[in-house]
Amino acid sequence: MSLGIGGISGYGSSGPILNPNESTVKAAGRKSSPAECETCKNRTYQDGSNENVSFKSAQHISPEAAGAAVRAHEGEHVSNAYKQAAQNNGKVLNASVQIKTAVCPECGRTYVAGGTTYTQIKYVNETNPYQKNLKSQDRTKYVGMNVDEVA
Repeated sequence: MSLGIGGISGYGSSGPILNPNESTVKAAGRKSSPAECETCKNRTYQDGSNENVSFKSAQHISPEAAGAAVRAHEGEHVSNAYKQAAQNNGKVLNASVQIKTAVCPECGRTYVAGGTTYTQIKYVNETNPYQKNLKSQDRTKYVGMNVDEVA
């Protein structure tokens, strides 16, 4: 369920502009500037879940667009959880998304490194005799609790 980093390669110290519109200033202790960063240029994102969602094959996303793409992708997982619950007589109790960030070791740029979606679904089994008994007990407990009287 998480979208992770894969296919990162290459560490150049300086060279051609690989990432247009990025700073060409090399920070202290870094191998390259964000504009010349080979690692950022080759960063790919791929889904690791067994769901039918985007990013099943590794794809490059620009650092500027990665945040929105990862949020949209994790939203697909949340949407799938609600669909699955609705189709199987369930209820989504919890759905949360965690967006992860990291710092590029080559140029020092902070980027969205991926995300994880956590979902919890409760399914009701009406054919279970224990569930039927519980429902019957609840019925007797709640009968007459809310009475509206008109005089």
